[in-house]
Amino acid sequence: MTAPDVTSSASPDTAPTSWRDSLAVYLQPRVLIVLFLGFSSGLPLALSGSTLLVWMRESGVDLKTIGLFALVGTPYTLKFLWAPLVDAMHVPLFTRAFGRRRGWLLFSQSLLIVAILLLALTDPARSPFYVALGALLVATTSSTQDIVVDAFRVESLPESEQAAGMASYVAAYRIGMLVSTAGALFIVSGFESTGITRTSAWMWGYVVMAGMVLIGTITALVATEPEQSVRAEAATQAQTAFARVLHAAIGAFSEFLRRKDALAALAFVVLFKFTDAFSGTMTAPFVIDLGFSRNDYAAIVKGVGLAATLIGGFAGGFVARRYSLATSLWIGGVVQALANLSFSWLAFVGTSQWALAFAITAENFTSAIGTVIFVAYLSALCQNPLHTATQYALLTALAAVGRTYLSSGAGFVADTTGWPLFFVICMLVAIPSLVLLAWLQKRGHFETLGPVRV
Repeated sequence: MTAPDVTSSASPDTAPTSWRDSLAVYLQPRVLIVLFLGFSSGLPLALSGSTLLVWMRESGVDLKTIGLFALVGTPYTLKFLWAPLVDAMHVPLFTRAFGRRRGWLLFSQSLLIVAILLLALTDPARSPFYVALGALLVATTSSTQDIVVDAFRVESLPESEQAAGMASYVAAYRIGMLVSTAGALFIVSGFESTGITRTSAWMWGYVVMAGMVLIGTITALVATEPEQSVRAEAATQAQTAFARVLHAAIGAFSEFLRRKDALAALAFVVLFKFTDAFSGTMTAPFVIDLGFSRNDYAAIVKGVGLAATLIGGFAGGFVARRYSLATSLWIGGVVQALANLSFSWLAFVGTSQWALAFAITAENFTSAIGTVIFVAYLSALCQNPLHTATQYALLTALAAVGRTYLSSGAGFVADTTGWPLFFVICMLVAIPSLVLLAWLQKRGHFETLGPVRV
């Protein structure tokens, strides 16, 4: 297949001629499908994470046990291990009825609904073990859905709609996360206000969240199977299931590693969002240390931050449509690094809600621009529909290394340097990724991704 390119200059027939043309692409049916699937992907994340931790703490679970629940997120990091199964295996009944990608979508969403309902029936106060098991099931089925959605998005969108699709996906993903955090907490409070017990209120809150997954299920039913997936399925129809899995697993890794400068590209994947991850780890304690209240944090960091993220996501899509991928990566990489200086400035200003709103807006807006362009790059690296899911899952797992492991020492750095200097360091840690970007660009890396512009 031909990968979406992101390197050549705009041509008259592909570049949008007006803002109306740029906005109209977001209303294309395929882009709208990706938007609703983005919501379905973002919804479950907090149900086994932050929302669950609130439920556990309210139920009296001790902090040590709650801390161990961070391990529940492991499936999101290791999902590349079973991505070859998603690429190669057929799901009985589902694949025959709906196709290769849609079959897996509907199957994973069905399992996700069951997992959330099972988690809803647990009681953190009485059986933390069963809560952990239920949360692990939710994380596993959710990460499996992510594998399929990523492959579906990459394969279903034509080059002219990739940037808009990625912007829509990122925005809807964030909305899904908001629904399963603030939305879920409001729903639980609403049930509790009717007079039922807190345990029952949490149970029904999770039942409502399970019902929300049906948005993605309906979307999968309305969607059509990507043509690339249909061709890939026809090409491997004569192979056994074991041969298909083996080919997907080995082919995905070996094909990527045979590329010119593959290791440098993988290092770039790990480091590009590291500047965000390093500062993001300390945002909450920084805001509290400055003297802001819990309500300030909720309203400004979550509320204003979400709005800035949504606008930044669509701005990132516009940048990706207007410029080559290499240029877009430079724009995203530089602005997301410089935004850290707004927190250094806030550290000197102190407890000012307007200053906090400015810093959060700058950080979330630029981070969303960088994320959309980065997703464009990851999508361009996945060039073979036989193992799109496997390659994309591997790349996103590598991207999570910075967020999960490299940023774990941020607290020690902040404690040693103080807040103003810490966020300057957060800006400086972006330099290695920009050096790699310059080196890859000089080596012609982006030209190898294809001649067609996103």
